[in-house]
Amino acid sequence: MDLQLKGKRALVAGSSLGLGYAIAWGLASEGCRVAINGRNPQRIKDASIRLQTETSSEVLPVVGDVGQPDFPATLVQQTVQAFGGLDLLVTNAGGPPSGKFEGFDDSVWVYAIELSLLSHVRLIKAALPYLRQSDCASVVTMTSYSVKQPIPNLILSNSIRAATVGLTKSLSQELGLDGIRFNSILPGWTMTERVTELMAYRAGVNGTSVDEEITHQASDAALGRMARPEEVANAAVFLLSPVASYITGVMLTVDGGIYKGTF
Repeated sequence: MDLQLKGKRALVAGSSLGLGYAIAWGLASEGCRVAINGRNPQRIKDASIRLQTETSSEVLPVVGDVGQPDFPATLVQQTVQAFGGLDLLVTNAGGPPSGKFEGFDDSVWVYAIELSLLSHVRLIKAALPYLRQSDCASVVTMTSYSVKQPIPNLILSNSIRAATVGLTKSLSQELGLDGIRFNSILPGWTMTERVTELMAYRAGVNGTSVDEEITHQASDAALGRMARPEEVANAAVFLLSPVASYITGVMLTVDGGIYKGTF
């Protein structure tokens, strides 16, 4: 299937590695011009080189932290200046720390809100003038299946990501007549650096190994394994593409069947 993405202009936040990188790779491989972003200068440079080498698409690397209030607007502006506009936006950021409710003071909650909610708000707000000018505007927010089924020891993520899906659904209604689609990907456990860190935390708490924790967690999914990053990215790329032009307001769980609810 031709996803009709060739020549489209995309911005993927939090994309030097993990799911963000996999989505950027998927878009670039379909012919998009892609801006990528991360906090580590060397890591984002290396990611840019890999993407350009493997896909032959134009890639713009931008260093910065989307959890900082002023940076999302800067990221959007640099993308628009380089590409002449914006068609596709993926709002994504690294997750907040693991832990239980009583282990976090207000300062940790505030930064988690900046990172896992307000980064989405600020990126979308900065991008809206340019998305309104596109004939195929599409936004995907990256959240987690935890918004439907809370994950133990992830009180920050469980709480704050739920606000992001509320934002996504609301914007799909509010801005539908502007021709902008809004959807969210709710990934399950995926073999990324972030998940390895979470498994290491569990291993420390439980006195086990990281491999044991991965095996135990994977057994809870209907498919009996964790996802590969590209499996989640494929769903995001489809939702972003013009062939999904009548899909908006969807919270798509990509989790191998770990979520046990019907809806």
